[in-house]
Amino acid sequence: MVIALLIATPTLVVLSSIFTDSGGVWSHLVDTVLLRYVLNSFWLMIGVGIGVLGIGVSTAWLVTLCRFPGAKLFEWALLLPLAAPAYLLAYAYTDVFEYFGPVQTTLRLWFGWTSTNDYWFPNVRSLWGAIVMLSLVLYPYVYLLARVAFLDQALCTMEASRSLGRGPWKSFFTVALPLARPAIATGVSLALMETLNDFGAVQHFGVETFTTGIYRTWFSMGERIAAAQLATCLLLFVFGLIVLERWSRRQARYYQTVGRNQTLSTYHLRGWRSLLAMTICTVPVLLGLVIPVGLFTNMTLNNLERTVNRNFWQLSQHSLILATLTAAIAIVISMIMAYGVRLRPSWGMRLGTRLSAMGYAVPGSVIAVGTLIPVARFDNWLDGHMRSLFDISTGLLLSGTIAALIFAYLVRFLAVSLGAVESSLIKIKPTLDDASRSLGQTPGRTLLKVHAPLMSGGLLTGIMLVFVDVMKELPATMVIRPFNFDTLAVHVHRYAADERLVEASAPALAILLVGLLPVIALSVQITRSRAR
Repeated sequence: MVIALLIATPTLVVLSSIFTDSGGVWSHLVDTVLLRYVLNSFWLMIGVGIGVLGIGVSTAWLVTLCRFPGAKLFEWALLLPLAAPAYLLAYAYTDVFEYFGPVQTTLRLWFGWTSTNDYWFPNVRSLWGAIVMLSLVLYPYVYLLARVAFLDQALCTMEASRSLGRGPWKSFFTVALPLARPAIATGVSLALMETLNDFGAVQHFGVETFTTGIYRTWFSMGERIAAAQLATCLLLFVFGLIVLERWSRRQARYYQTVGRNQTLSTYHLRGWRSLLAMTICTVPVLLGLVIPVGLFTNMTLNNLERTVNRNFWQLSQHSLILATLTAAIAIVISMIMAYGVRLRPSWGMRLGTRLSAMGYAVPGSVIAVGTLIPVARFDNWLDGHMRSLFDISTGLLLSGTIAALIFAYLVRFLAVSLGAVESSLIKIKPTLDDASRSLGQTPGRTLLKVHAPLMSGGLLTGIMLVFVDVMKELPATMVIRPFNFDTLAVHVHRYAADERLVEASAPALAILLVGLLPVIALSVQITRSRAR
């Protein structure tokens, strides 16, 4: 319960700020920019929701219930764009589509155009550009859950639909899609939460959302209370999204009677239908991963002295330190909390676990604000106390330190490791606990000697997922990081903002390659768990 309260502190601090007087700054924000933040965030969510729904559901249906060349390859390849943060795609495609980029330069060369007055070209640095970038990296949430739902659908339902004369399209819309609705709604909700959390892509494209507004209010205006109140609005956005997803399902129930040994009847596509299916599955992978990786690889290899230098290795060391420490601490805390619920499954313990997992639904910028406010108050209180008693100034012990940054990471990503640990622990029969205790082992030794070895796969998964999430994280790192302690993500953002993408290419490529590890592992696990 103590751990749960600590992890929930940043969220509670942000929510409590709504009752604090900001000295007129909040009124100024309401009169000038708040409506723009709300509308941009709203339209961004609508656009990304439509994008991930269309890409995720269509590709999941095609690779699950249709047969065409490359279908087996696309089953795992369609997950790979999940490894790419949206801000890396934003930097890459800005370089490709800008006025002096290869696309417009080639068009001018081919058609003899001399300036933008001779032709029209869409501006990628816009709201629609941000929607496309976010859709390309977030659709795997919907794809993964929709595919699992399609795989688990009962064979008898689909056969009944086909026996009643329903073709592939009618079976999809009247049977498969309604049955998969809960999974699809969950995937869309996860994608929209990540959309509200994004900072790098929307900031690079000049789209003013709550995350960019929080950062500007904190650093440019120096108004912490107003920034916290903006964070509260963003938090209410997220909570509203969760409530809307729950309400949309209300009392609906979706039961399946599938067995693992069942094989769904598939539709064999030929001719233009096969070509269309291959195109639909190829485009997201090509745009969401292959092109950005190719671009950053080419920049890195052609400019090795400028990209892979001493600064790159120092930044890599910083990111590795933060990711390793956070992953190790997160997995230990997750084991304590999950095992605590196993030993004493009371409502209080379960509530504490859910409070700890709440941070994953909270954007990183909100957690950053909620972390810095109590940390600064504690530092000021301790410094004043030590001055009054011993005439000693302690200064800022926690503010602007690695400890504060790791704490923010734990608040944000503890749910990831907790989910992996809980899913592994629940598979261990309680009789093993009883046998260990009857042999004189304490609960702690039982956890270390019996459960930990049996949970090794889940523990490794939790460590890997948290490690990669920390490597990619940008909003909280930008706000909390210690002075002169940049990470790969911060370095990429800084140089991309200065239009120096060559210097950012090696760190960007490193982030992409590290992010591929858990995605590939997840793909392999899904393939092995389901006999096809």
